[in-house]
Amino acid sequence: MTSRKPDVHNAVTFNHETLSLDGDSFTDCEFRKCRLIYAGGEAPMFSGCRFDDCDWRFEGPAARTLEHLKAVWGAGAKPVVQGLIKEITGAGGR
Repeated sequence: MTSRKPDVHNAVTFNHETLSLDGDSFTDCEFRKCRLIYAGGEAPMFSGCRFDDCDWRFEGPAARTLEHLKAVWGAGAKPVVQGLIKEITGAGGR
């Protein structure tokens, strides 16, 4: 896997573009009908961004993590996955 320097995007409007998100930073950006791909590298940062009808894709390690969570759910450990969702959304009361 080749590494690339993360990009910093400020007040950019993306239209019908395919973007690799890993490690990038987006501030006050707008995404319109874009394909947004996260492959499990460094988490992207979003601040003040808007998303309109985008297609979110997960590849590589990110996709495998989602597959693992589906397997955990299917194995009957739904509370574990539900707990993670609460933590992600801030609904866990912490």
